Amino acid sequence: MAAASFSPAPWRRSGAALWLVSWLGVALLAGCSRQPPAQEPVRAVKLVTVAESGLGRMHDYAADVRARVESRLGFRVAGKITRRAVEPGQHVRKGQLLAQLDPSDYQLAAQAARAQVSAAVTQRDLAAADLKRYQGLRDQGFVSAAEIERRTAQLNSAQAQLAQAQAQLSNQGNQAAYTQLLADVDGVVTGVDAEVDQVVSAGAPVVRVAQDGPRDVVFAVPEDRLNEVRPGQLVDVVRWGSDQRFAGTVREVAASADPVTRTYTVKLTLTGEAPPLGATVTATPRPAGAGAQAASAIKLPTSAIFQQGQGSAVWVFDPGSSTVKAQAVQVATVDGNDVVIASGLKPGMQVVATGAHVLAPGQKVSVYKPNRASAQDASAPAAAKNVANGASAAPGTPAASATVAAPAAAAASR
Repeated sequence: MAAASFSPAPWRRSGAALWLVSWLGVALLAGCSRQPPAQEPVRAVKLVTVAESGLGRMHDYAADVRARVESRLGFRVAGKITRRAVEPGQHVRKGQLLAQLDPSDYQLAAQAARAQVSAAVTQRDLAAADLKRYQGLRDQGFVSAAEIERRTAQLNSAQAQLAQAQAQLSNQGNQAAYTQLLADVDGVVTGVDAEVDQVVSAGAPVVRVAQDGPRDVVFAVPEDRLNEVRPGQLVDVVRWGSDQRFAGTVREVAASADPVTRTYTVKLTLTGEAPPLGATVTATPRPAGAGAQAASAIKLPTSAIFQQGQGSAVWVFDPGSSTVKAQAVQVATVDGNDVVIASGLKPGMQVVATGAHVLAPGQKVSVYKPNRASAQDASAPAAAKNVANGASAAPGTPAASATVAAPAAAAASR
């Protein structure tokens, strides 16, 4: 009897195959899940090379010379102007007549007040005489003590009425005197706001007087240049039409803009002799920190600065490793769209000019270079399209050569 050959059962073979397939599937899935870590993108940045340069020339401003104190004088009572005694530009002294109102009504009121005073004096004297007579009768026993008290009260009332009439007379006298507008101080008449025969109310400006004394140079600065001036800053002043130069110092900068012009008023104090009142001058503020700092200032675009902690910093490019590192800087001032760096940088350093807020320390970057060939590459498809549409191409161009070579190749193959 021949020995039968042994073979594994079919279910065992299928189980082994199934196990092998499962193992291979798990291995493949594990291999697919282990992906290499994504590399950090290399950003293209624009660089600017640090160099020393003087601050930009400050702007010139048209200014005029004004008195530090200018008074707008008006009558203290209402009335019709009958006389104007001064002209613009005239120098006046304290107490000098400037203008006159019609005093008729006020003089009549003063006369009425004087008459009331006279009547009050008469009533007072009569009450005093009656009291004296009744006191004599009281001594003789003909009148009672109550009558004496009544006569005394009448005298006191008459004296009070007299005091009231005298006060009214003094008031009317002042009103009559107020019809004359007098200069309060020595100065120069800079303007006249009312004319003869004009009826003005009490307090309405009539004459403007610039007081003698210190002079100011006044000019207006737009909001975008407000950083050019600050209190205590030196300003060069030159009188128009001459070579006269003066040294000025910013005394005051308006806290709010003019509602109409949206400019800020700046006032300068002049040292030494000042130009005449009303003269037109040119004011040129000196740069802040003028001198060595102005001659060797480092300027960067504002987009290169970013905030680091409590201070400012820039990204400095390392050409050896093509990475950036943060460098703390001190900002001195702002000059238009640039900032003036006081310390922290040296000439020759390369600083990232834009995109500072998206970088990190040690990050790799590439220097941005404009692709000038992109325009030429873009013109090739357009030329090929024109040739395909039957347009003539210039001799010698690639498109023309390809068009001519195609029929020749076809003929050779035949």
